[in-house]
Amino acid sequence: MPVRIAFGTDECTPLTDHLETWLTERGHDLLVIGKGIAWPEAGRGVGEAVAGGHADLGVVCCWTGTGVSIAANKVPGVRAALCTDRATAEGARKWNDANVLALGLRLTSPTVAEEMLDAFLGTGPDESEAPNYRQLG
Repeated sequence: MPVRIAFGTDECTPLTDHLETWLTERGHDLLVIGKGIAWPEAGRGVGEAVAGGHADLGVVCCWTGTGVSIAANKVPGVRAALCTDRATAEGARKWNDANVLALGLRLTSPTVAEEMLDAFLGTGPDESEAPNYRQLG
């Protein structure tokens, strides 16, 4: 099912180009917050788009993924998860209701990125966990 996805990255790389193409080819409405902008702006911008209801979910990228995840998590209502594999991305959605996926550009291959996106976009939150993640805001 297509969703509105906010996308931001501090670097334009073959991986970020691949992510944009992969998402749009699957019918998702991509809201590009910034490409090649400073990582705090990318993370905050995607976080604000998700928290403000302009996007359903977000994807942020930087060299390690850490900076953009920290910046996105500063926005109230955002639960950004830095993931490195499919199982972690699935768990972030299922158990933590993560609404922003953070990816590191340094070590993520296009194949692994696709697997993470499939899991992240195809998994919903487990409502039995709601009391736990709602404590986070």
